[in-house]
Amino acid sequence: MRRRVAIIGGGVSGLAAAHQLIKQDPSLDVQLYEAGPRVGGVIQTVRKDGFLIEGAADNFITSIPGGIELCEDLGLADDLIGTNPDGRGADVLSNGRLEPIPSGFMVMAPSRIWPLLSTRILSPWGKLRSGLEVFVPRKKVAEDESLKSFVCRRFGKELFDRLVQPLVGGIYTADPNRLSVAATMPRFLEMEREHGSLIRGMLAGRKASGKRAEKAGGARYSQFMTLRGGMSKLINALHDSLPEGSVHLNAAIGSIHRRGQRWRLRMKDPSVGSVDADAVIVAAPAGHASSMLTHVDAAIAEDLGGIEYASCAVVSLAFRRDEIGHPLGSFGFVVPQIEDHLILSCSFSSEKYEGRAPEGTVLMRVFIGGACQGGLLRLPDKELLELARWEVAKLLDVSGEPLMQHITRQTHAMPQYHVGHRARVERIDERLQNYPSLALAGNALNGVGVPGCIDSGQKAARRILEAIDATDDSKSLSDELSVC
Repeated sequence: MRRRVAIIGGGVSGLAAAHQLIKQDPSLDVQLYEAGPRVGGVIQTVRKDGFLIEGAADNFITSIPGGIELCEDLGLADDLIGTNPDGRGADVLSNGRLEPIPSGFMVMAPSRIWPLLSTRILSPWGKLRSGLEVFVPRKKVAEDESLKSFVCRRFGKELFDRLVQPLVGGIYTADPNRLSVAATMPRFLEMEREHGSLIRGMLAGRKASGKRAEKAGGARYSQFMTLRGGMSKLINALHDSLPEGSVHLNAAIGSIHRRGQRWRLRMKDPSVGSVDADAVIVAAPAGHASSMLTHVDAAIAEDLGGIEYASCAVVSLAFRRDEIGHPLGSFGFVVPQIEDHLILSCSFSSEKYEGRAPEGTVLMRVFIGGACQGGLLRLPDKELLELARWEVAKLLDVSGEPLMQHITRQTHAMPQYHVGHRARVERIDERLQNYPSLALAGNALNGVGVPGCIDSGQKAARRILEAIDATDDSKSLSDELSVC
């Protein structure tokens, strides 16, 4: 009898889990249940008026190998493209002007000293206080700390307000007063423990690697790639790699129940009935996973239910290049809260990657909302489009009307790794040891990027394969003993 594995959730994590299971053991009966009308979760590529629009992630980092390895495994290696080699990092809004992020400044710390000292973003006192970071003692008590507390303690409030907050806000759309540095940026905690200073740690890492620091500041754009034709190409390839009939759309699971050594999944629609499986991977958002697992383990359900999410809107706008007064010498810009504007950031999609916009035009994505400006999302689409257009027109000296505009709302899409998140994950992992044939996947626990989601799905698949192998070995031993 074929072993059945049920996967709940058809985002990239669930699809990656299904692909891994079938790749490792083609004899398995893998069934994926997606509550919505399509797979892919927040990842969705749209073509409109000649423009290629991404509704969520438009690339992935290659320093975490899962994304690029999966693309190669699916036969997409020839479709991988890197960022425009002529690009120059990102800008930050500073006193109403767009200024380049200091060369070598990587999210929370500099790997080069002179660019930080010469930038116009920081005041003389802000530069001095940042440089004094090398004399700040390491924290002796190993307790979780908010990202804001950590950065202000080491570098001072000005560097946090002017550089770190907007950069981290662009990644997590989060409130840095609540964001856990241990859960989001553990690398910098390790630098503090090992070197006593982030500046010394960054310089030591640069020296040990023998590499020159990135010329641009902000994200390490040289480490990012995307797919020619958009990120949905990855989703489509994953879907096509699965057996026909194994993906069920508009199939919302209401609850999960233990039935001896097996599992019963009850559909939200009672008329549909239930599904039995030997193993289950839950790759749904934390809130949905919590409600489904209430009857399995109340402690796991409670911890999952405590993970908060933020929402944002992604507004895509296209303009004629000759109607934009700004030179656009970067891949985009981030906006600090202290600048008192109504957008989080703006990415120049067609400047980053080829094939995004027709010749002579520019495609950009404007991000609105997040944990600190969530109230803006109560505005109707028309007003959000106008808000985004007004902001970029002012900051980029745009004189013309948009050639194209498109809005995507990402509602409760970004999990917030608040202080205490790592302890929460450890508790969940400990409780899961009681259920070897149950696994969790997705971005709610250990990583918000595409490679992190892929990795979580693949790890969940490996966990289930080990559980099935252990069950098969136990059954074989029992059969041998019965014969004896």
